Amino acid sequence: MWQSLVGMILIMAFAVTAFAGDPTEVIRKTTDKIIAIVKNPALQGPEKKKERDRLIRDAADEIFDREEMSRRTLAQHWRKRTPEEKKEFMDLFEDLLEKTYIDRVEGYSGEKVLYEGERIEGNYALVKVEIMTKQDAKIPVLYRLKKTKSGWLVYDLSIEGVSLINNYRTQFNSIILDSSFKGLMKKLREKVGKQ
Repeated sequence: MWQSLVGMILIMAFAVTAFAGDPTEVIRKTTDKIIAIVKNPALQGPEKKKERDRLIRDAADEIFDREEMSRRTLAQHWRKRTPEEKKEFMDLFEDLLEKTYIDRVEGYSGEKVLYEGERIEGNYALVKVEIMTKQDAKIPVLYRLKKTKSGWLVYDLSIEGVSLINNYRTQFNSIILDSSFKGLMKKLREKVGKQ
């Protein structure tokens, strides 16, 4: 059950712009918007899946900085990439996150989202959230945000202490070192169905 809401949080990993406001409000507004989409009776059923998925992705696009996430995920390998390679990686990484987590978002079943606080240090912020499952278990989620011209954007999140970016960085670095960047791109294309 908690995996559904965790999936919802993870699917929010695609973005270009954000609305202005305190970091917690940025997270709260988008989370509320996605929950409303998932619970909307007019968007239920398999025939509405494409529309529902598009609306979820549009809502998620408001708060995540896909370029910063991609750069941090590739780490030292990012600098060596051409602009074309960077763009393709960002697109494939976004598709991977969407493909992996969008179905879990749709499994949301009323878990509560508790906003536990934030810490701002210059242009960086941490927002602490807890997801309360129906069994009263608390799942800690920590959003890391950076202030940009567009407002606060998320560049990483940790669930139960596990960073999304660090997790993918470890996997991708291993693939690059075992084969090459081209090998990583081939695997990503296969994973998201873009051969």
